[in-house]
Amino acid sequence: MTGDVLGKAVTYDMVAAPTLHDTFTEMHMKDVQVPSEYEARVFIGVDPDSQLVITHWLDNFGAKYSIPHGTGQVSGNTIQFTIQYDDGPFRDTLTFHPEDRSWSFVIEASQPDGSWKHFARYQIRSK
Repeated sequence: MTGDVLGKAVTYDMVAAPTLHDTFTEMHMKDVQVPSEYEARVFIGVDPDSQLVITHWLDNFGAKYSIPHGTGQVSGNTIQFTIQYDDGPFRDTLTFHPEDRSWSFVIEASQPDGSWKHFARYQIRSK
């Protein structure tokens, strides 16, 4: 997983797998620095009744930033969800690219004028 956060180049080892009896997909991301500076676990699930995507983002910034959960939807090869933080929403978009079996992962922060600003962008490829 390579990309940038606020323009700074980053590289993570990332493992994604079903968890909790296949009710969620867990993405475990950890930067490759020694010692690691950033680690996150993102749990993405779909409510079978409403088809609503529900996500829980947990990272080493602590419990305060693990709430609220995110909600969104799946459309074609794209999963998009929004997390309504107290200081403004973040929008996460994961898109699968079948031609090379890769994913792009874009994170945007809302702006006061209603627009979205780049926060992070990653390319995810199998090793």
